[in-house]
Amino acid sequence: MGRNKELLERAQKVIPGGVNSPVRAFKAVGGEPPFITRGKGCRVWDAEENEYVDYIASWGPLILGHAHPAVIDAVNKVLVDGSSFGAPTEREILFAEMLVERIPSIDMVRLVSSGTEATSAAIRLARGYTKRDKIIKLAGCYHGCVESLLVDAGSGMATFAIPGSPGITKGTAGDTLVVPFNDIETTTEIFQKHGKEIACIILEPVAGNMGVIPPNDGYLRALRELCDKHGSLLVFDEVMTGFRVHQTSAQELYKVTPDITCLGKVIGGGFPVGAYGARKEIMDCIAPVGPVYQAGTLSGNPIAVAAGIVTLNRLDKDTFSQIEARARRLEKEMREAAKEASVPMTINRVGTMMTLFFTEGAVTNYADAQKADSKRFAQYFQGMLKRGVHLAPSAFEAAFVGLAHEDYDIEITIEAHKATLKDLQ
Repeated sequence: MGRNKELLERAQKVIPGGVNSPVRAFKAVGGEPPFITRGKGCRVWDAEENEYVDYIASWGPLILGHAHPAVIDAVNKVLVDGSSFGAPTEREILFAEMLVERIPSIDMVRLVSSGTEATSAAIRLARGYTKRDKIIKLAGCYHGCVESLLVDAGSGMATFAIPGSPGITKGTAGDTLVVPFNDIETTTEIFQKHGKEIACIILEPVAGNMGVIPPNDGYLRALRELCDKHGSLLVFDEVMTGFRVHQTSAQELYKVTPDITCLGKVIGGGFPVGAYGARKEIMDCIAPVGPVYQAGTLSGNPIAVAAGIVTLNRLDKDTFSQIEARARRLEKEMREAAKEASVPMTINRVGTMMTLFFTEGAVTNYADAQKADSKRFAQYFQGMLKRGVHLAPSAFEAAFVGLAHEDYDIEITIEAHKATLKDLQ
């Protein structure tokens, strides 16, 4: 028995499915997950010492790569003085100032410990500010394990074809209105019917949890106008897109200003972190200033904050352009190889994140994504893993290119891609 299988069997005795997040179980792609023991740069190694070029990057945060020396050094220096205090620190002020400076729509920000916390608090804030109950979410967008946002969600919910989850009450589900991504007509109809009841619409401005799907031209602007017309708030979940699709944010890329922004992943440099921010008028509704309550034991903890400061300081315009150029090359050569091999494939990329869909048609929403050949993706995934390329084990997730991916790593990936496509012919 291999070491990975041994660890899986051991884990399954004490952890549901042997994993602490469902997609990691490999149910959608078959086989057994490699248990990762270490990472460096863009490479990871499993318990059997197999080496992989990694495009999961801890599901997006590690834009500088695994074990980046500057991040590790900053964290080690912080640990000497303590890991958490449950009290204000000067470092979290600096971090908040950096976020406010980089995200134009944010006047004030509250730090939390995860993207789920950020979206949950943002929804509560929107409801408290507008004094309305209903929200709109987009089919296939995933916003963490928040009851009202697990209705028709993406990510693992899409992977396992789960439309919702037991434990979500009818009342909660009833306050969540679901519309297709990139469908402004349906969204307009919902606003016309429920406009006075809708606190906010929340979406990933670039969908990343039904695979990467960019907004159609004018779509985000139209949502902005609908919210303005009906007195609702526009909430951008930029937990994934923040510092991934653009040097700063999707809202800057598309020049659309949301009312509330949720952040996470990259801003923590690989450590648990989240944040939500808005203009001062809205943020003044949060306790202890206002009545909307939100709290967290490890919010603003020194470790995540230190890692985040280092990461954001290194992610300047030139650095981001360098990463995006490698992602652009990867997309181009993968697309050309698929065409040459006569394998139906659509590749969506925005900035440093991309998804391969095994389908001939364009993928512009969740319904399109679900039409892609998931069985062929599973075969492709296993072929790439066998050839040393570590992709997300789901057809509905993104691949992430980072600073640590050198030209050599891109070339290895392209050659593995070509060889795997031959297996699919």
